[in-house]
Amino acid sequence: MGRFHTVKQLKAPQPSDDTDCLEQSMSNIATAIADPSRVSILCALMDGRAWTATELSAVANIAPSTASAHLAKLLQNKLVSCLSQGRHRYYRLSGQDIAALLETLMGVSMKTDPKLNTRTPVHLRKARTCYDHLAGEVAVGIYDFMVEHEWLLPDRDALSSTGIKKFQDLGINFIPQTRRRCACGCLDWSERRFHLGGSAGAVLLATFEQNQWISRVSGYREVLFTDSGKRALNSVFNLTL
Repeated sequence: MGRFHTVKQLKAPQPSDDTDCLEQSMSNIATAIADPSRVSILCALMDGRAWTATELSAVANIAPSTASAHLAKLLQNKLVSCLSQGRHRYYRLSGQDIAALLETLMGVSMKTDPKLNTRTPVHLRKARTCYDHLAGEVAVGIYDFMVEHEWLLPDRDALSSTGIKKFQDLGINFIPQTRRRCACGCLDWSERRFHLGGSAGAVLLATFEQNQWISRVSGYREVLFTDSGKRALNSVFNLTL
């Protein structure tokens, strides 16, 4: 009598609950960003400062009540945070990771639609803020200079001993020790090359402001270099504006 083998039906592995949660969270984030008015609000907040709902409504060219509804959506998905001070509520990006996400999205958008290149504002290409650090053509030039002159350890996202000394020469004696990377390259959406991010990038921008090497255009990400700032760029980083 022949032997009979029972063939078990193989079932495809079912996704875990964790996978389902992650996919749903990603979908929620994508949905929260997928509105032109909310994109305008997020881009305005890329200057690293806190804005009121009324100010953001003007930037997005929508009614204040509509802006409040959009901000509620962004708050719900932790893309922005809210600070109450007196009778006012101020909104800002939830953190540098959200700014990095937006910068990356800008770069991908330009890559998928080449026509966007010709519409990129020249003043934003030159110098702008990327949340709490400097971005644009000038920032890319600074990063290239640092790499060439071995201020950075790119494989470790850190400053070299030379870089630490050069930062000290600029009056920067302390870089916060946090979970954030110290001196990482951040892909610049308009230049498609790296500018300096991380704690070192944030401290460098703050130093530029303290030394009055730059001025910031109220309500915009644009950064303008003062005469003393232009001289500093030339003497420190061998860059000419």
